[in-house]
Amino acid sequence: MKHLKKLVGISLQEISPDPEMISRLMMAASRNLSDAGVAEISLENRFDAAYKSVLQSANAALQASGYRTLTSKPGHHQTMLQLLIKTAGVDRETIIILDALRRQRNVVDYSGDLVPRSAVTECMSQAKCLIKQVRDWISTHHPELMLD
Repeated sequence: MKHLKKLVGISLQEISPDPEMISRLMMAASRNLSDAGVAEISLENRFDAAYKSVLQSANAALQASGYRTLTSKPGHHQTMLQLLIKTAGVDRETIIILDALRRQRNVVDYSGDLVPRSAVTECMSQAKCLIKQVRDWISTHHPELMLD
């Protein structure tokens, strides 16, 4: 993963992958996806939970690759999502959708705009697919990091 090494000190930090941390991130991603399905809470909170699930999965893939984002640098969410191509082999079309969801989250967080039900549905669908893809990728490429 030469491409990731080039980002060390700019937007990434090298780490030793921790199976317990990766497992916790994946369990949290599943819990947040479940929370996003609770119809009794607002669409904004459901969207936020689904988006958080996406980020936790992306973070798990990055950490399994031996890196984490420098959260003190702006754009760390965007970095995690864009690097899914290099970490978990996510296709470009999916990255475009995930980035659109990231932008939607920013609009909601900074403007108070309402989230359309379609955005919640799409974010939940993407989170579900990403959880599976990251789990499968870790199982195949880093089986020593799988606890469950």
